[in-house]
Amino acid sequence: MDALGESDVARDMVRALAEDVARTLVGHDWLVERLLIACLTGGHVLLEGPPGIAKTRAVKQLAARLPGDHARIQCTPDLLPSDLTGSQIFRPETGRFDFLPGPVFHNIVLVDEINRAPPKVQSALLEAMAEGQVTTGGQTRPLPDPFMVVATQNPIEHEGTFPLPEAQMDRFLLHLRLDLPGAEDERAILDMVEAEGRSAPPSAGPRIEAGDLARARAQVAAVHLAPVLKDFIIRLVMSTRPGGLLADAVEHPVSPRGTLALATAVRARAWLDGRDHGLPEDVAALAPDALAHRLVPDWKAQSEGRDGRRLIDEALQAIRPW
Repeated sequence: MDALGESDVARDMVRALAEDVARTLVGHDWLVERLLIACLTGGHVLLEGPPGIAKTRAVKQLAARLPGDHARIQCTPDLLPSDLTGSQIFRPETGRFDFLPGPVFHNIVLVDEINRAPPKVQSALLEAMAEGQVTTGGQTRPLPDPFMVVATQNPIEHEGTFPLPEAQMDRFLLHLRLDLPGAEDERAILDMVEAEGRSAPPSAGPRIEAGDLARARAQVAAVHLAPVLKDFIIRLVMSTRPGGLLADAVEHPVSPRGTLALATAVRARAWLDGRDHGLPEDVAALAPDALAHRLVPDWKAQSEGRDGRRLIDEALQAIRPW
């Protein structure tokens, strides 16, 4: 089979997986797409939204169809780094300590309510996300491949939480905000849950194997970004830097990691859409999710209600692709 044929096969498999996951959710097709973008690029995702809108459900449905295994970590203020990474266990029969891997040693790790975890735990997760490894007891251990962290946080609760520092936020490829559903979607959710309660839960649909995922990732990396499109991405990022369009409203601008993240996500979105090249529409669709959480508005902008997403939207309205 030629390269084009292999690309079509891999894309069809991923699309079938996405459609199967979307059938188990209501109004979250865009969320499934963003999660797949992160999976295809080796990135991590932060989901933010009120409780009860299927954040955990979406991740679990996707993880059931991806290669490897998955784990869920419920964060609490008394969580220890060893609860995440693992610990040394003494074996009386051998007289030595053996390492017992923690939940982070899974392919898909769901970190629920990450802002409830204390800073030490967040730092341990930072190494895992950034380096694909964990250091415990003076020894560095690699994490499985593929490895993906999907963290959730509830924006309406602040007591007993530890806001993620900018360095931690910067490690997420995408930051996705979910809103409460409208009346039509709410009714669809009610009907779906009632139907599930009357019958056995459906088994997971098509599952993609590790080799197929590796081929899909290689094809995503080969998607072409024209020089003019790269310049568009760079001009968006530079608008947050000193002397840029948004400089007067930004305290901390987007780092170079934001440029790389947006370019990588654009490639994945183009590939999922059946194209071998990125378009300005891909940049416009993904820029708020890839860039907004990497900048910090100054106090004046915050007092005016101009958060990171609004600032990136302002840049998209003012900066033309060419």
